[in-house]
Amino acid sequence: MKTILQAEDLEKIYHVGSVDVPALRGVSLDVAEGEFLAIMGPSGCGKSTLLHLLGGLLTPTRGRIVIDGEDLTAASDAKRTDMRRRKIGFVFQRFNLFPTLTAEGNLRLAERIHAGNSGSGDAERRREVLRLLQIESKMHHKPSELSGGEQQRVALARAVVTRPALVLADEPTGNLDSENSAIVLNMFQEMNYRFNQTIIMITHNPEAAAMCRRIVQMRDGQIVAPGGGIQL
Repeated sequence: MKTILQAEDLEKIYHVGSVDVPALRGVSLDVAEGEFLAIMGPSGCGKSTLLHLLGGLLTPTRGRIVIDGEDLTAASDAKRTDMRRRKIGFVFQRFNLFPTLTAEGNLRLAERIHAGNSGSGDAERRREVLRLLQIESKMHHKPSELSGGEQQRVALARAVVTRPALVLADEPTGNLDSENSAIVLNMFQEMNYRFNQTIIMITHNPEAAAMCRRIVQMRDGQIVAPGGGIQL
């Protein structure tokens, strides 16, 4: 099975005045193509820092990250930005949708960014993703006309419509009620099984983590689960 992500001996140290605060302490993680993986741990354990490193939003103090055969940590700022554009989809707790664009418009913008502003994207692919997420009827609605659960589904559609190598989700159900959380998690699971989409999700919720194929536990800036994870 193809390895889509390799993280080797990652360290991240924040400098707070004259004090060095270690956030990650030698984290290594391999993720195979098509995995749906949860990262869990108490607040402050380093899981969000790890996700931001894997997404190229932060650079490690030490260590190496390879995504789909490309070395993220050795890349220049411009190259790292290009890799994020081509290879990574993000889903955050805050939906970060463009308020002046419709649901379809947000997806079209993601396609244009992915393609370097060339081409018009794949209309049928957009419809397929919105249909799967049960919001095809909302495709011409702006975020202000959508519920929180519908906005999160648009954010998920935007993350996967370009078929990125990796989707990173940071507490994607943190602002949702139980009904909408279940819908979003079911959609993540469907995206994983139907499109073989590789997904890494940070969550505090054991019920959310139970829907993943593997769980990685973190504590004090390290992975502590035996073997790097718990295979479900």
